[in-house]
Amino acid sequence: MTAIMETEEQARNRFQSELEFVQCLANPNYLNFLAQRGVLRERPFINYLKYLLYWKEPEYAKFLKYPHCLHMLELLQYEHFRKELVNAQCAKFIDEQQLLHWQHYARKRTRLQQALAEQQQPQQQPPPHGNAATK
Repeated sequence: MTAIMETEEQARNRFQSELEFVQCLANPNYLNFLAQRGVLRERPFINYLKYLLYWKEPEYAKFLKYPHCLHMLELLQYEHFRKELVNAQCAKFIDEQQLLHWQHYARKRTRLQQALAEQQQPQQQPPPHGNAATK
């Protein structure tokens, strides 16, 4: 059997397609759609999900815009999770939990940034003017 080498353009297209698909996994409604159509029960698709685990490596993960997709990719490795996604209530629950996480994360990040800015503010004050500094 001879190995077929892909061209640089083919490799770039595969990378982009897989990147887009992996990020789609962050959408619980899309996962519900796949589950209801039986895609999540198909052995070739399950094998593909296993193959996509390489996106968890830092050299690939840095390209992801929606990091939740990695958690979903991990959960999709489990048959029980794939079966539960058929239920629209399951997808709705995951969707709500993601929203709550993002809301909490945004508020917490804003508070941390404000605290850091307040902490750095006294350090950035200019030295006093005039002869006060030389006395």
